Amino acid sequence: MNEMSCYLREDMLEINLPDLESNYQAHYYEYQLLKGRLQLLEVVLYLPNDSLSADIKTSSTAVINAIEIWRNTHLPSEIETNIASSLAAMTVLLLDIQYESSITNKNTINNSASQNTPVQRIGYDFADCDSIENIIPESNTDIQLLQIFGWHDWHANLEVLQTPCELWRFLNYRLEQIQKSIKQSSSNTKMLMASEFLSNADFFTPAITIDNALIKYGLQNEPNSALIAMSLAQKTNSPTLQMYQQHMQQAAALWSQLSMQMLDMAYKKSADLKQKECSNKSNEADLSQWEQQIVDESLFSRHELIRTLYKHPKQKLHLQEQGYVVHQHSYESLGRHYVLIFYGQDAKGQHSKAAIQPNLAKIALDVATRLPISELHHVIVLGINFIIENADTFIDIDLWIQPVHPMSQRERQLTKHIHELQKERQSKYN
Repeated sequence: MNEMSCYLREDMLEINLPDLESNYQAHYYEYQLLKGRLQLLEVVLYLPNDSLSADIKTSSTAVINAIEIWRNTHLPSEIETNIASSLAAMTVLLLDIQYESSITNKNTINNSASQNTPVQRIGYDFADCDSIENIIPESNTDIQLLQIFGWHDWHANLEVLQTPCELWRFLNYRLEQIQKSIKQSSSNTKMLMASEFLSNADFFTPAITIDNALIKYGLQNEPNSALIAMSLAQKTNSPTLQMYQQHMQQAAALWSQLSMQMLDMAYKKSADLKQKECSNKSNEADLSQWEQQIVDESLFSRHELIRTLYKHPKQKLHLQEQGYVVHQHSYESLGRHYVLIFYGQDAKGQHSKAAIQPNLAKIALDVATRLPISELHHVIVLGINFIIENADTFIDIDLWIQPVHPMSQRERQLTKHIHELQKERQSKYN
Protein backbone atom coordinates (compact mmCIF):
# COMPACT_ATOMS: atom_id res chain seq x y z
CA MET A 1 0.00 0.00 0.00
CA ASN A 2 3.03 2.36 0.00
CA GLU A 3 2.27 3.62 -3.50
CA MET A 4 -1.35 4.25 -2.48
CA SER A 5 -0.36 6.75 0.23
CA CYS A 6 -0.09 9.67 -2.21
CA TYR A 7 -3.77 9.17 -3.11
CA LEU A 8 -5.04 9.28 0.48
CA ARG A 9 -7.60 12.10 0.63
CA GLU A 10 -7.55 12.61 4.38
CA ASP A 11 -6.24 10.99 7.51
CA MET A 12 -7.42 7.59 8.71
CA LEU A 13 -10.85 7.76 10.37
CA GLU A 14 -11.59 5.53 13.36
CA ILE A 15 -15.13 4.20 13.14
CA ASN A 16 -17.50 2.83 15.74
CA LEU A 17 -19.60 -0.31 15.18
CA PRO A 18 -21.98 -0.28 18.20
CA ASP A 19 -23.79 -3.50 17.25
CA LEU A 20 -20.58 -5.53 17.30
CA GLU A 21 -20.02 -7.42 20.56
CA SER A 22 -16.54 -8.82 19.83
CA ASN A 23 -13.31 -6.94 20.47
CA TYR A 24 -12.34 -5.03 17.35
CA GLN A 25 -10.59 -2.03 15.81
CA ALA A 26 -12.15 -0.40 12.74
CA HIS A 27 -10.81 2.31 10.43
CA TYR A 28 -11.85 4.01 7.20
CA TYR A 29 -9.44 5.14 4.45
CA GLU A 30 -10.36 7.02 1.30
CA TYR A 31 -8.03 6.95 -1.71
CA GLN A 32 -8.73 9.29 -4.62
CA LEU A 33 -7.18 7.36 -7.49
CA LEU A 34 -7.03 8.96 -10.92
CA LYS A 35 -9.80 6.68 -12.21
CA GLY A 36 -12.03 6.70 -9.14
CA ARG A 37 -12.34 6.58 -5.38
CA LEU A 38 -11.35 3.53 -3.35
CA GLN A 39 -13.11 3.37 0.03
CA LEU A 40 -11.26 0.93 2.26
CA LEU A 41 -12.79 -0.27 5.52
CA GLU A 42 -10.31 -2.16 7.67
CA VAL A 43 -11.58 -4.16 10.65
CA VAL A 44 -9.30 -6.09 13.00
CA LEU A 45 -11.48 -8.65 14.78
CA TYR A 46 -10.14 -10.37 17.91
CA LEU A 47 -11.57 -13.82 18.71
CA PRO A 48 -10.86 -16.28 21.57
CA ASN A 49 -8.04 -18.74 20.94
CA ASP A 50 -10.45 -21.70 21.12
CA SER A 51 -12.84 -20.34 18.44
CA LEU A 52 -14.38 -22.95 16.16
CA SER A 53 -15.13 -22.53 12.45
CA ALA A 54 -18.79 -21.86 13.24
CA ASP A 55 -17.78 -19.11 15.70
CA ILE A 56 -15.52 -17.49 13.10
CA LYS A 57 -18.31 -17.55 10.52
CA THR A 58 -20.85 -16.06 12.95
CA SER A 59 -18.48 -13.29 14.03
CA SER A 60 -17.48 -12.50 10.44
CA THR A 61 -21.13 -12.20 9.42
CA ALA A 62 -21.73 -9.86 12.37
CA VAL A 63 -18.86 -7.64 11.18
CA ILE A 64 -20.23 -7.54 7.62
CA ASN A 65 -23.71 -6.60 8.87
CA ALA A 66 -22.29 -3.90 11.18
CA ILE A 67 -20.23 -2.45 8.33
CA GLU A 68 -23.29 -2.36 6.05
CA ILE A 69 -25.20 -0.41 8.73
CA TRP A 70 -22.29 2.02 9.04
CA ARG A 71 -22.17 2.47 5.25
CA ASN A 72 -25.90 3.17 5.03
CA THR A 73 -25.55 5.78 7.76
CA HIS A 74 -22.33 7.52 6.73
CA LEU A 75 -21.80 7.13 2.99
CA PRO A 76 -24.92 8.58 1.26
CA SER A 77 -23.36 12.08 1.16
CA GLU A 78 -20.27 10.52 -0.40
CA ILE A 79 -22.44 8.95 -3.09
CA GLU A 80 -23.96 12.35 -3.91
CA THR A 81 -20.43 13.73 -4.23
CA ASN A 82 -19.64 10.81 -6.51
CA ILE A 83 -22.52 11.59 -8.85
CA ALA A 84 -21.64 15.29 -8.93
CA SER A 85 -18.01 14.63 -9.83
CA SER A 86 -18.74 11.73 -12.24
CA LEU A 87 -16.17 9.59 -10.44
CA ALA A 88 -16.62 5.88 -9.84
CA ALA A 89 -16.36 4.47 -6.34
CA MET A 90 -15.27 1.07 -5.08
CA THR A 91 -15.76 -0.12 -1.49
CA VAL A 92 -13.63 -2.84 0.07
CA LEU A 93 -13.78 -4.47 3.49
CA LEU A 94 -10.48 -5.84 4.73
CA LEU A 95 -11.29 -8.19 7.59
CA ASP A 96 -8.24 -9.12 9.65
CA ILE A 97 -9.27 -11.89 12.08
CA GLN A 98 -6.80 -12.44 14.91
CA TYR A 99 -6.70 -14.43 18.11
CA GLU A 100 -7.17 -12.41 21.28
CA SER A 101 -3.56 -13.14 22.28
CA SER A 102 -2.62 -10.61 19.57
CA ILE A 103 -4.13 -7.84 21.74
CA THR A 104 -1.69 -8.70 24.53
CA ASN A 105 1.23 -8.78 22.13
CA LYS A 106 0.19 -5.42 20.68
CA ASN A 107 -0.31 -3.65 24.00
CA THR A 108 2.63 -5.05 25.95
CA ILE A 109 5.23 -2.37 25.31
CA ASN A 110 7.94 -3.37 27.76
CA ASN A 111 7.88 -7.08 27.03
CA SER A 112 10.24 -7.64 24.11
CA ALA A 113 9.32 -11.32 23.94
CA SER A 114 5.66 -10.40 23.40
CA GLN A 115 6.55 -7.77 20.83
CA ASN A 116 8.52 -10.30 18.80
CA THR A 117 5.70 -12.87 18.88
CA PRO A 118 4.06 -13.02 15.43
CA VAL A 119 0.44 -11.90 15.15
CA GLN A 120 -1.79 -14.99 15.03
CA ARG A 121 -4.12 -14.43 12.09
CA ILE A 122 -7.02 -16.71 11.18
CA GLY A 123 -7.47 -17.53 7.50
CA TYR A 124 -11.07 -17.48 6.28
CA ASP A 125 -12.64 -17.80 2.82
CA PHE A 126 -15.23 -15.07 2.22
CA ALA A 127 -16.32 -16.49 -1.11
CA ASP A 128 -18.94 -18.90 0.22
CA CYS A 129 -22.62 -18.38 -0.62
CA ASP A 130 -23.59 -17.01 2.81
CA SER A 131 -20.97 -14.27 2.55
CA ILE A 132 -22.06 -13.39 -0.98
CA GLU A 133 -25.65 -12.96 0.22
CA ASN A 134 -24.49 -10.72 3.06
CA ILE A 135 -22.66 -8.26 0.81
CA ILE A 136 -25.86 -7.31 -1.05
CA PRO A 137 -27.01 -3.99 0.47
CA GLU A 138 -30.73 -4.00 1.28
CA SER A 139 -31.58 -0.57 2.66
CA ASN A 140 -29.77 1.55 0.08
CA THR A 141 -29.65 0.27 -3.49
CA ASP A 142 -27.39 3.16 -4.54
CA ILE A 143 -24.51 1.76 -2.51
CA GLN A 144 -22.26 -0.53 -4.48
CA LEU A 145 -21.62 -4.13 -3.49
CA LEU A 146 -19.05 -4.48 -0.74
CA GLN A 147 -16.02 -6.55 -1.73
CA ILE A 148 -14.67 -8.57 1.18
CA PHE A 149 -11.10 -9.80 1.63
CA GLY A 150 -9.30 -11.60 4.40
CA TRP A 151 -5.91 -10.20 5.41
CA HIS A 152 -3.91 -12.93 3.63
CA ASP A 153 -5.83 -12.72 0.34
CA TRP A 154 -5.72 -8.91 0.26
CA HIS A 155 -1.97 -8.74 0.71
CA ALA A 156 -1.35 -11.63 -1.69
CA ASN A 157 -3.28 -9.68 -4.34
CA LEU A 158 -1.36 -6.48 -3.64
CA GLU A 159 1.92 -8.36 -4.05
CA VAL A 160 0.86 -9.59 -7.49
CA LEU A 161 -0.77 -6.38 -8.76
CA GLN A 162 1.87 -3.95 -7.40
CA THR A 163 0.33 -0.82 -8.96
CA PRO A 164 -2.71 1.25 -7.87
CA CYS A 165 -4.26 1.27 -11.37
CA GLU A 166 -4.04 -2.54 -11.68
CA LEU A 167 -5.63 -2.85 -8.23
CA TRP A 168 -8.49 -0.61 -9.39
CA ARG A 169 -9.01 -2.66 -12.57
CA PHE A 170 -8.85 -5.93 -10.61
CA LEU A 171 -11.54 -4.74 -8.20
CA ASN A 172 -13.76 -3.72 -11.13
CA TYR A 173 -13.21 -7.10 -12.80
CA ARG A 174 -13.87 -8.96 -9.55
CA LEU A 175 -17.04 -6.95 -8.91
CA GLU A 176 -18.35 -7.91 -12.34
CA GLN A 177 -17.72 -11.59 -11.58
CA ILE A 178 -19.55 -11.33 -8.23
CA GLN A 179 -22.53 -9.64 -9.88
CA LYS A 180 -22.68 -12.38 -12.54
CA SER A 181 -22.63 -15.06 -9.84
CA ILE A 182 -25.51 -13.35 -8.00
CA LYS A 183 -27.64 -12.95 -11.15
CA GLN A 184 -27.04 -16.56 -12.19
CA SER A 185 -27.49 -17.86 -8.62
CA SER A 186 -24.21 -19.65 -9.19
CA SER A 187 -22.69 -21.82 -6.50
CA ASN A 188 -19.26 -21.24 -8.01
CA THR A 189 -18.26 -18.32 -5.79
CA LYS A 190 -14.60 -19.11 -5.20
CA MET A 191 -12.35 -16.19 -4.33
CA LEU A 192 -11.09 -14.56 -7.51
CA MET A 193 -7.38 -13.82 -7.12
CA ALA A 194 -5.21 -11.28 -8.91
CA SER A 195 -3.23 -13.99 -10.71
CA GLU A 196 -6.41 -15.03 -12.56
CA PHE A 197 -7.10 -11.40 -13.46
CA LEU A 198 -3.60 -10.99 -14.92
CA SER A 199 -4.17 -14.06 -17.11
CA ASN A 200 -7.48 -12.77 -18.47
CA ALA A 201 -7.55 -12.51 -22.28
CA ASP A 202 -8.60 -8.83 -22.06
CA PHE A 203 -5.81 -7.78 -19.70
CA PHE A 204 -3.89 -5.87 -22.41
CA THR A 205 -6.98 -4.23 -23.97
CA PRO A 206 -6.38 -0.78 -22.33
CA ALA A 207 -2.76 -0.75 -23.57
CA ILE A 208 -3.82 -1.84 -27.09
CA THR A 209 -6.39 0.99 -27.18
CA ILE A 210 -3.69 3.55 -26.36
CA ASP A 211 -1.28 1.96 -28.83
CA ASN A 212 -3.84 2.34 -31.62
CA ALA A 213 -4.44 5.97 -30.63
CA LEU A 214 -0.70 6.74 -30.77
CA ILE A 215 -0.59 5.39 -34.33
CA LYS A 216 -3.64 7.47 -35.24
CA TYR A 217 -1.96 10.62 -33.87
CA GLY A 218 1.20 9.82 -35.85
CA LEU A 219 3.41 9.40 -32.78
CA GLN A 220 4.43 5.91 -33.92
CA ASN A 221 4.34 4.15 -37.25
CA GLU A 222 3.39 0.62 -36.24
CA PRO A 223 2.01 -1.34 -33.25
CA ASN A 224 4.28 -1.96 -30.27
CA SER A 225 5.99 -5.32 -30.91
CA ALA A 226 6.26 -6.19 -27.20
CA LEU A 227 2.55 -5.51 -26.75
CA ILE A 228 1.68 -7.75 -29.70
CA ALA A 229 3.83 -10.59 -28.34
CA MET A 230 2.44 -10.36 -24.81
CA SER A 231 -1.21 -10.03 -25.82
CA LEU A 232 -0.88 -12.97 -28.22
CA ALA A 233 0.70 -15.10 -25.49
CA GLN A 234 -2.21 -14.08 -23.24
CA LYS A 235 -4.90 -15.08 -25.73
CA THR A 236 -3.27 -18.39 -26.68
CA ASN A 237 -2.21 -19.20 -23.10
CA SER A 238 1.34 -19.63 -24.37
CA PRO A 239 4.08 -21.08 -22.11
CA THR A 240 5.85 -17.70 -22.45
CA LEU A 241 2.98 -15.97 -20.64
CA GLN A 242 4.42 -16.64 -17.19
CA MET A 243 7.79 -15.26 -18.29
CA TYR A 244 6.16 -12.06 -19.60
CA GLN A 245 4.24 -11.60 -16.36
CA GLN A 246 7.43 -12.05 -14.38
CA HIS A 247 9.20 -9.44 -16.54
CA MET A 248 6.38 -6.95 -15.98
CA GLN A 249 6.39 -7.47 -12.23
CA GLN A 250 10.18 -7.06 -12.05
CA ALA A 251 9.94 -3.88 -14.11
CA ALA A 252 7.13 -2.58 -11.89
CA ALA A 253 9.25 -3.08 -8.77
CA LEU A 254 12.23 -1.33 -10.37
CA TRP A 255 10.05 1.58 -11.53
CA SER A 256 8.84 1.97 -7.93
CA GLN A 257 12.42 2.19 -6.69
CA LEU A 258 13.41 4.71 -9.36
CA SER A 259 10.26 6.76 -8.73
CA MET A 260 11.01 7.07 -5.03
CA GLN A 261 14.60 8.02 -5.90
CA MET A 262 13.42 10.72 -8.34
CA LEU A 263 10.89 12.11 -5.88
CA ASP A 264 13.42 12.20 -3.04
CA MET A 265 15.68 14.36 -5.20
CA ALA A 266 12.73 16.59 -6.17
CA TYR A 267 11.70 17.01 -2.51
CA LYS A 268 15.25 18.06 -1.60
CA LYS A 269 15.32 20.64 -4.40
CA SER A 270 11.93 21.97 -3.30
CA ALA A 271 13.20 22.27 0.29
CA ASP A 272 16.25 24.18 -0.96
CA LEU A 273 13.98 26.61 -2.83
CA LYS A 274 11.97 27.27 0.34
CA GLN A 275 15.13 27.84 2.39
CA LYS A 276 16.28 30.43 -0.15
CA GLU A 277 12.80 32.05 0.01
CA CYS A 278 12.53 31.97 -3.75
CA SER A 279 10.01 34.57 -4.93
CA ASN A 280 9.05 32.61 -8.03
CA LYS A 281 6.48 30.30 -6.47
CA SER A 282 5.56 28.81 -9.85
CA ASN A 283 8.89 26.97 -9.80
CA GLU A 284 7.88 25.04 -6.69
CA ALA A 285 6.40 21.81 -8.01
CA ASP A 286 3.29 20.26 -6.53
CA LEU A 287 5.15 17.12 -5.55
CA SER A 288 2.09 15.20 -4.42
CA GLN A 289 0.67 15.57 -7.93
CA TRP A 290 4.02 14.53 -9.36
CA GLU A 291 4.00 11.36 -7.29
CA GLN A 292 0.48 10.49 -8.40
CA GLN A 293 1.42 10.79 -12.06
CA ILE A 294 4.50 8.55 -12.05
CA VAL A 295 2.92 6.00 -9.69
CA ASP A 296 -0.15 5.77 -11.93
CA GLU A 297 1.45 3.43 -14.44
CA SER A 298 0.28 -0.08 -15.25
CA LEU A 299 2.43 -3.20 -15.28
CA PHE A 300 2.89 -3.00 -19.05
CA SER A 301 3.54 0.75 -19.03
CA ARG A 302 6.25 0.31 -16.40
CA HIS A 303 7.69 -2.54 -18.43
CA GLU A 304 8.08 -0.27 -21.47
CA LEU A 305 9.65 2.56 -19.47
CA ILE A 306 12.20 0.23 -17.85
CA ARG A 307 12.85 -1.47 -21.20
CA THR A 308 13.73 1.94 -22.67
CA LEU A 309 16.23 2.50 -19.86
CA TYR A 310 17.77 -0.94 -20.34
CA LYS A 311 18.42 -0.24 -24.01
CA HIS A 312 20.90 2.54 -23.18
CA PRO A 313 23.98 0.37 -22.45
CA LYS A 314 23.43 -1.31 -25.84
CA GLN A 315 23.39 1.98 -27.75
CA LYS A 316 26.29 2.92 -30.01
CA LEU A 317 29.22 4.51 -28.18
CA HIS A 318 28.94 7.82 -30.02
CA LEU A 319 25.30 8.15 -28.90
CA GLN A 320 26.26 7.45 -25.31
CA GLU A 321 29.00 10.07 -25.59
CA GLN A 322 26.82 12.73 -27.21
CA GLY A 323 23.56 11.94 -25.45
CA TYR A 324 20.15 11.54 -27.11
CA VAL A 325 16.40 11.85 -26.59
CA VAL A 326 13.73 9.13 -26.60
CA HIS A 327 9.98 9.82 -26.57
CA GLN A 328 7.82 7.29 -24.75
CA HIS A 329 4.14 7.35 -23.94
CA SER A 330 2.21 6.01 -21.00
CA TYR A 331 0.19 2.87 -21.75
CA GLU A 332 -2.05 3.63 -18.80
CA SER A 333 -3.15 7.16 -19.75
CA LEU A 334 -3.20 8.53 -23.31
CA GLY A 335 -2.57 12.04 -22.01
CA ARG A 336 0.71 11.30 -20.19
CA HIS A 337 3.82 11.66 -22.34
CA TYR A 338 7.46 10.94 -21.37
CA VAL A 339 10.60 12.57 -22.72
CA LEU A 340 13.68 10.58 -21.71
CA ILE A 341 16.88 12.58 -22.18
CA PHE A 342 19.98 10.44 -21.79
CA TYR A 343 22.77 12.77 -20.74
CA GLY A 344 25.90 12.69 -22.88
CA GLN A 345 29.31 12.09 -21.32
CA ASP A 346 30.76 15.09 -23.16
CA ALA A 347 30.48 17.90 -20.58
CA LYS A 348 30.29 20.55 -23.31
CA GLY A 349 27.85 18.67 -25.54
CA GLN A 350 24.30 19.66 -26.46
CA HIS A 351 22.84 16.87 -24.32
CA SER A 352 25.19 17.11 -21.35
CA LYS A 353 23.71 17.27 -17.87
CA ALA A 354 25.01 20.82 -17.43
CA ALA A 355 23.13 21.94 -20.57
CA ILE A 356 19.89 20.02 -20.01
CA GLN A 357 19.22 19.90 -16.27
CA PRO A 358 18.47 23.66 -15.81
CA ASN A 359 16.08 23.57 -18.77
CA LEU A 360 13.84 20.58 -17.96
CA ALA A 361 10.78 22.80 -17.39
CA LYS A 362 11.34 24.68 -20.66
CA ILE A 363 11.75 21.41 -22.55
CA ALA A 364 8.49 20.10 -21.05
CA LEU A 365 6.57 23.21 -22.14
CA ASP A 366 8.07 23.05 -25.62
CA VAL A 367 7.08 19.40 -26.04
CA ALA A 368 3.59 20.12 -24.70
CA THR A 369 2.93 22.70 -27.43
CA ARG A 370 4.23 20.42 -30.19
CA LEU A 371 2.37 17.21 -29.39
CA PRO A 372 -0.83 16.81 -31.43
CA ILE A 373 -2.66 14.81 -28.71
CA SER A 374 -5.88 16.54 -27.65
CA GLU A 375 -6.05 14.39 -24.48
CA LEU A 376 -2.57 15.49 -23.33
CA HIS A 377 -2.58 16.36 -19.62
CA HIS A 378 1.04 15.90 -18.41
CA VAL A 379 4.50 15.90 -19.96
CA ILE A 380 7.13 14.12 -17.87
CA VAL A 381 10.78 14.88 -18.61
CA LEU A 382 13.46 12.55 -17.24
CA GLY A 383 17.12 13.57 -17.35
CA ILE A 384 18.98 10.27 -17.11
CA ASN A 385 22.59 9.80 -16.13
CA PHE A 386 24.24 6.35 -16.10
CA ILE A 387 27.07 6.35 -13.55
CA ILE A 388 29.62 3.52 -13.66
CA GLU A 389 31.71 2.95 -10.56
CA ASN A 390 34.02 -0.05 -10.64
CA ALA A 391 31.79 -2.92 -11.80
CA ASP A 392 28.52 -1.31 -10.66
CA THR A 393 26.16 0.87 -12.66
CA PHE A 394 23.88 3.44 -11.02
CA ILE A 395 21.06 5.43 -12.58
CA ASP A 396 20.62 9.05 -11.52
CA ILE A 397 17.39 10.65 -12.81
CA ASP A 398 16.30 14.29 -12.77
CA LEU A 399 12.54 14.80 -12.92
CA TRP A 400 10.19 17.49 -14.12
CA ILE A 401 6.43 17.03 -14.57
CA GLN A 402 4.51 19.66 -16.48
CA PRO A 403 0.68 19.82 -16.27
CA VAL A 404 -0.89 20.73 -19.61
CA HIS A 405 -4.14 22.61 -20.16
CA PRO A 406 -6.15 20.64 -22.71
CA MET A 407 -6.28 22.05 -26.25
CA SER A 408 -8.77 21.19 -28.93
CA GLN A 409 -7.52 19.02 -31.77
CA ARG A 410 -7.75 22.04 -34.09
CA GLU A 411 -5.61 24.16 -31.73
CA ARG A 412 -2.94 21.48 -31.59
CA GLN A 413 -2.88 21.12 -35.38
CA LEU A 414 -2.43 24.88 -35.78
CA THR A 415 0.31 24.96 -33.12
CA LYS A 416 2.12 22.09 -34.81
CA HIS A 417 1.81 23.82 -38.18
CA ILE A 418 3.30 27.05 -36.77
CA HIS A 419 6.31 25.15 -35.39
CA GLU A 420 6.83 23.48 -38.79
CA LEU A 421 6.78 26.88 -40.53
CA GLN A 422 9.28 28.24 -38.00
CA LYS A 423 11.60 25.30 -38.67
CA GLU A 424 11.36 25.84 -42.44
CA ARG A 425 12.16 29.52 -41.99
CA GLN A 426 15.18 28.78 -39.78
CA SER A 427 16.55 26.20 -42.22
CA LYS A 428 16.04 28.62 -45.09
CA TYR A 429 18.23 31.30 -43.49
CA ASN A 430 20.87 28.90 -42.11
